Amino acid sequence: MRRVTPEPLDPILVVQAYAQGIFPMADHQGRIDWYAPDPRAILEHRHLHISHSLRATIRKQIYEVRMDTSFEEVMRCCGKREDTWINEEFIKTYTYLHQHGLAHSVEAWRAGKLVGGLYGVALGAAFMGESMFSFATDASKVCLVALVEHLQTQGYILHDTQFTTPHLITLGVTEIPRHEYERRLQQALQLRCTW
Repeated sequence: MRRVTPEPLDPILVVQAYAQGIFPMADHQGRIDWYAPDPRAILEHRHLHISHSLRATIRKQIYEVRMDTSFEEVMRCCGKREDTWINEEFIKTYTYLHQHGLAHSVEAWRAGKLVGGLYGVALGAAFMGESMFSFATDASKVCLVALVEHLQTQGYILHDTQFTTPHLITLGVTEIPRHEYERRLQQALQLRCTW
């Protein structure tokens, strides 16, 4: 399902859309498209795949993992690729959501520099992952592992990744039918988790 709108990206509309299983992306002209894919990609936390090399990276503590210390910078780094939907309108809107406790970042730092991270939106007991980036080996994967551990500790029951990619599949992301996603989303929205 895809809907197109020329309107600015309003934060209230964005939150309402997420609560219905719909999310926005911008095209190369800056036009906002709204998506509700079927099937929907999710990460079942018990299925998170951590390779031997990634475990070694985590064990060595190569990166310092932080949360919510450089949200806008994480977004901008995620948008530093040739094919991206993250434009200034998105950065403005999601930074606003972050300032109001609805969007969060997980960051990998090394020698005082941001070298990897991810961000997403949290509603109820659902986390909707938006994007991730890595400027150093395994940096974004370390962030994902830290995110999953955090979400489990806080009681989150749904981790939405929207679409599958070859990279996400190697980490354990799978797909479920949209009707199943909507059922699980509504269950998650009934719960209240603190970040």
